[in-house]
Amino acid sequence: MIVEATNLMPPRLETAPVYHDATDKGESGNEAALKQVYIVDPLQDPRWDEFLQLHPRASLFHSSGWLRALAMTYGYRPIAYTTCRFDEPLCNAAVFCQVESWLTGRRLVALPFSDHCEWLVDKKEDTRAICTTLEQAIERERWRYIELRPLCIGGLPIPLVRSQIRYTFHELDLRPKLETIFANFHKSSIQRKIGRADREGLTYCEGSSDLLLNHFYRLLRMTRRRHRLPPQPRRWFANLIQYCGDGVKIRVAFKEGRPVAAMITARYKDTMVYKYGCSDARFNRFGGMHLLFWNSIREAKNSGLRCFDFGRTDADQQGLITFKGRWGATQSVLDYSRYSVGASSNHIFDLSAGTWKVKAAKSVLSHLPSTVVDRIGQALYGHVG
Repeated sequence: MIVEATNLMPPRLETAPVYHDATDKGESGNEAALKQVYIVDPLQDPRWDEFLQLHPRASLFHSSGWLRALAMTYGYRPIAYTTCRFDEPLCNAAVFCQVESWLTGRRLVALPFSDHCEWLVDKKEDTRAICTTLEQAIERERWRYIELRPLCIGGLPIPLVRSQIRYTFHELDLRPKLETIFANFHKSSIQRKIGRADREGLTYCEGSSDLLLNHFYRLLRMTRRRHRLPPQPRRWFANLIQYCGDGVKIRVAFKEGRPVAAMITARYKDTMVYKYGCSDARFNRFGGMHLLFWNSIREAKNSGLRCFDFGRTDADQQGLITFKGRWGATQSVLDYSRYSVGASSNHIFDLSAGTWKVKAAKSVLSHLPSTVVDRIGQALYGHVG
């Protein structure tokens, strides 16, 4: 039985404990009482940021800045499950966002619009306790499903129906010398394009100003239109800049004063994350995106960071998978898992999925005026995180 305090709503109220008297058979086969599990609000708990700094698997997507941007843009409620009492240091946590949608259902996602999100739980008994709490809560709260996005392959001990969607993940090791990193780039596709950007006289600017955000967003709208997808709300990017601080940079390449390519990167601990990129396709041959990636990688290396995170890629985007691999990045599998009580949950609301329904929606979007597509994006993204 779980007894949950009533002060969990609305977002950013005080933390509340969850208790259960469930038992579990450990590895020895003997029944033992599970640990007590608590729900905390990462945006209010003063232990959160210190905990992340100490945990080796904590990423940008666990950070309070990222969580606050999600909450402020889309109204998602961040919560974290832990076996640590409120009067002791935080040493484990599984963070989620509660998504409340009349269109896609009520669900727990770890985390919306985040490429990956590890459980920061190291002990098996803590994992079992949190999983038991989630299993009991999914029926009580009538969540449509719980979604996990771990970097490591493998499921959790949750005896519910599980479905998966597979992505690829690329990460570049920055520990070798910069000369070695550059030498590992594909000679014709990457090295020569970086050289061409220099010969063509492309210029580069970085920062977080409204002007650079305007350049980025104009190029983003062009790119999303090219891919027949609505753009994310501009306020999402503005909130990332506001709440993630100096770690977020907008990088723009110019051709004769005209913005031709742009990206957003975020630095967190020992990692630089490439999160968003866009370009004017008419100028792609000049190597604007190559210039931006090279400047980002060089900056990350010179700052003493350990890795450059190229992020996730849909499994059917072979061209993008090849492009990332040509930077010398290591490719791995990234599996998202959904746990539900009933039939396996499909992915019809994943804008990147290759289902016929999504393809049909893209076809419709390609024939609509850009202003209409923008409005669809404004209304839709909060439902599909």
